[in-house]
Amino acid sequence: MRISESSVKRPVTVLMCVLIVIILGIVSYTRIPLDLLPDMDIPVAVVSTSYQGVGPQEVEKLVTKPLEQAVGTVQNLKTISSSSSEGSSLIIVQFNYGVDMNNAALDLREKVDLVKGALPDDVSSPMVFKFDPTSMPILTLSLSSEGKSLSELQKLAEDTVKPRLERAEGVASVDVRGGTEDIVEIRTKAEKMQGYGISLDTLAGILKAENLNLPGGDVQKGSQKLTVKTTGEFSSVDDIKQLLVPLGNGANIQLMDIADVELKPDEQTTISKANGKPSINISLMKQSGSNTVKVSEAAQAEIAGLEKELDGVNITLVNDSADYVKKSLNQVFHEGMVGGLLAVLILYLFLRNVRTTLIIATSIPISIIATFSILYFSDITLNMMTLGGLALGMGRLVDDSVVVLENIYRFRQNGYSRTEAAVKGSSEVIVAVMASTLTTLAVFLPIVFVQGLTSTLFKQFALTVSFSLAASLVVAVTLVPMLAAKLLKINHQDKAPDGEDFDVESMAKAEGGMRPPEEKPARYFLRIRGLFNKAYAKFDQGYESLLSVYKDILAWSLTHRVKVVLFTTVFFFLCMSSLAFVGSEFMPQSDEGYVQVTVTLPDGSKVENTAAFMNELEGKMENVQGIDTVFIEAGSAGESGLVAAKGNTGTMNVKLVPLAQRRGVQEITDEIRRLIQDTPGAELKVAPLQSMSMGDAGEPISIILKGEELETLKEVADDVVGIVKGVPGTREVKSSYEDGIPEVEISVNRQAASQYGLTAGQIASTVRASLAGTTATSYKYDGTEIDVVIRGDENFKQNIQALEQIPINNTAGNTVSLNQVADISIKRGPVSIARQDQVRTVTVSSQLSGRDVGSVSTDIQKALDTYQMPDRYTYEMTGQQKEMMDAFGDLGLALILAVLLVYMVMASQFESLLYPFVIMFSMPIGFAGGILGLFLTGKSLSVNSIIGLIMLAGIVVSNAIVLVDYINTRRKVYHEDRNTAIIKAGPIRLRPILMTALATILAMLPMALGVGEGAELQAPLAIVVVFGLTLSTVVTLVLIPVMYTLFDDFSNKVKGMFFSGKGGDKTGDSEKPAVAIDPGNPVQG
Repeated sequence: MRISESSVKRPVTVLMCVLIVIILGIVSYTRIPLDLLPDMDIPVAVVSTSYQGVGPQEVEKLVTKPLEQAVGTVQNLKTISSSSSEGSSLIIVQFNYGVDMNNAALDLREKVDLVKGALPDDVSSPMVFKFDPTSMPILTLSLSSEGKSLSELQKLAEDTVKPRLERAEGVASVDVRGGTEDIVEIRTKAEKMQGYGISLDTLAGILKAENLNLPGGDVQKGSQKLTVKTTGEFSSVDDIKQLLVPLGNGANIQLMDIADVELKPDEQTTISKANGKPSINISLMKQSGSNTVKVSEAAQAEIAGLEKELDGVNITLVNDSADYVKKSLNQVFHEGMVGGLLAVLILYLFLRNVRTTLIIATSIPISIIATFSILYFSDITLNMMTLGGLALGMGRLVDDSVVVLENIYRFRQNGYSRTEAAVKGSSEVIVAVMASTLTTLAVFLPIVFVQGLTSTLFKQFALTVSFSLAASLVVAVTLVPMLAAKLLKINHQDKAPDGEDFDVESMAKAEGGMRPPEEKPARYFLRIRGLFNKAYAKFDQGYESLLSVYKDILAWSLTHRVKVVLFTTVFFFLCMSSLAFVGSEFMPQSDEGYVQVTVTLPDGSKVENTAAFMNELEGKMENVQGIDTVFIEAGSAGESGLVAAKGNTGTMNVKLVPLAQRRGVQEITDEIRRLIQDTPGAELKVAPLQSMSMGDAGEPISIILKGEELETLKEVADDVVGIVKGVPGTREVKSSYEDGIPEVEISVNRQAASQYGLTAGQIASTVRASLAGTTATSYKYDGTEIDVVIRGDENFKQNIQALEQIPINNTAGNTVSLNQVADISIKRGPVSIARQDQVRTVTVSSQLSGRDVGSVSTDIQKALDTYQMPDRYTYEMTGQQKEMMDAFGDLGLALILAVLLVYMVMASQFESLLYPFVIMFSMPIGFAGGILGLFLTGKSLSVNSIIGLIMLAGIVVSNAIVLVDYINTRRKVYHEDRNTAIIKAGPIRLRPILMTALATILAMLPMALGVGEGAELQAPLAIVVVFGLTLSTVVTLVLIPVMYTLFDDFSNKVKGMFFSGKGGDKTGDSEKPAVAIDPGNPVQG
């Protein structure tokens, strides 16, 4: 093709183009955002509705069901899940992947608006919003101090820390939790209030009316116009205490006579502690699309300034997502660099010359730098998937350059000039090189058919590998010929005989790798050179021994073809049988350095009790080796904000020391679980914190039970919990059904209330003010406004009998007790009602320890098959098991399509349907090697390892293509019979096959070792490729020639049947030309 000729003739242009690519790539690299995972557009929307004071069953009937019916008509809908709890309805709508979520959310709002008018009057307007995974905190801080109270810390966090962090570049919002705000509490005295005939509502009205500043217009003073302002705001707590309260008889009393007035901290709803010290929790969210690392660095720069300014305040970094991102990406970068160096080293060992090695090695950095430019302009971030794709493709980047340079060198040996050899040599193999690269690229095309989270994660991986390979192909057909024309040397004494292909070893000699003895180096380097020469000699001896053994095996295999096929078949099935001992999981568990403990006390427990229980757990964990910081948050609503905060729940985030200084996170998790699992009084869940855990995929085992009657669902759930607990490897098995806490229900007796002139609203307002309190007004204190809260007598909270005596004043000034106008009873109902696809559900979930998801799910399924479900009640396995099976199904289809595409590409290259089929026999051995690798290393079959199998489909055929193509060349060009061509082609092509295979294997070896942060994600993929390619290369060198002869015999037999008597050639060499011309020899022709 003319592209190589133009490159050789215009070296300056090529050089300038390369420099442009390098400059653009380096600039792009500095501007590409860094993140742990690709940007994920999760197709989930939420409809949130509030209906205060209404129980779960009423919320389900009056709010959730009508909204579900409306939402169910939205297009591209996958599932609808809902939760109806007291005063709240939450509907989670999951769409099919690939849907434009902006349009989907708009459509959803339109459907909700259609039924909004039919909802009860007191229902809030339903809020519709998209789920954004980037809204999760990337940075969590803890503020603590020995000399400041929590209310002072809260004020400091709100007024100083929060504004400073929010102005850092890329910060979206900052959330402050765990503190308490000061209030002015007015605790009334029931007896005196009744004696003076003053109600709580009356007192609140007086406070509000007395505490104000109002403009009064203007007044003239001579020629001046002055504004008038009436001031009456409280200036101190004493002003509130001394407030005069008018009585019905015209007299006045001071507020302090009927109530205790005190400036105090409000009750805490969330309690935070860092390493046992009370603290304030500050969470920082980044803007969508911003660079996680840069946002973290900008925020930490502000934190460093705050630490200098805030004396006596400790700022502890609890969690920094950017730290794990940087460590993981640096680890992948390091593995890629080491792999690239190993690939170059193996090339040098074979080529034995710096110039030749550098010509080929240029394809690695230039291809990677060019890929950075494409990633930047494609709006793709640098993350574990993209950098992993670059690292895994490192060894494959040199393959095209090796093939091109080999052919150029052959033309130089046959007498062509540097320029002619560069043009003709590269042009002759450009089609084959393109076909070889296309076979690798073709395997990634079917990933477009993969859906769900797998598609989101691995699409960028596939694009990155494709970009880098395409760049390496361009380098191979442009830069390599140009550099060869300028730098490649040849020793004409080593000229290959006519009609023979060159040997790479002669290239090494010609390039100075094995120089004549008479060349004497400088004395200073004599000893070092001697050591290298000994190493080279050992390498050459080893290769010559390998070559001799291979020749004998190849010759033997051609005369014992049946034995070779049988042995290979048995070996294949033995390797594949190891699959029975390989576990399965959705994604490999990563070690991010955090363990999360979730605590749930009995419903109704106070947040103080939850905090005390968590303190007890922390004490049991104090001797665990590897813990850096323990951060406690009792009464937390969770980071998503979708669930209302409850005092009986809490989370403990355990930050571990760096990985190099500790054991694995799973081992520490198991130790923590052993230490705290027998602590009575709460449900506990202990698990490593995983960035990959989102939605249902976060639970390893999740079983959804469906039916209509809650009591029946509860009974079935209890049975299923028992079944799951009986399966080895399950931990923390629990049901989502929760009995509601005993609650006091006040049912207004409307007839009695009307006789006293009271309404249900007046009664409810008085009860709320007496027990929870009511905010009457605000008071300026220390530069901020704080609430003035009126609360009833504490005695009314002591018991039900006291509650019944709450006084209620009517409009006539008369007082009646609560039990005179209402019936008081204790009831219990469900805390919440879950539904999926408009059917009630209860979920049974479990964590795992020591076993994989696939095997445990299989055992659970077998146990459930023997369980008799009630009529019209069903169950469904979800969680990681469902995600895994869906992903495996999609990837299985992608693998089949990849194999077909590879065959089609090779058929186009060979213009034959037979030879590609022969080459395809290298694939099963590659797959078997990958499975064997998982078995030997103890890794599970996961999405990552299946991606590795798909990659193998495009990689392993390259060696067979090189071998079969050259066998055909010898038969067609050099008039050799089939067996002679095979006997000569195998040993000649052994060296380039080993070069390309070892370069790829060694480039992936550091990643396959799986050492360091984030390495767990890429290790299974690299292991599959390394073992698969190794085994395939060894077997291919023998099996493919044997299969070639078998299919050649079959082809000749078929030809003999159809062309018998028509002069057809039955020798299998009918395609030989009449005159053999070596295209690389100018003497011929």
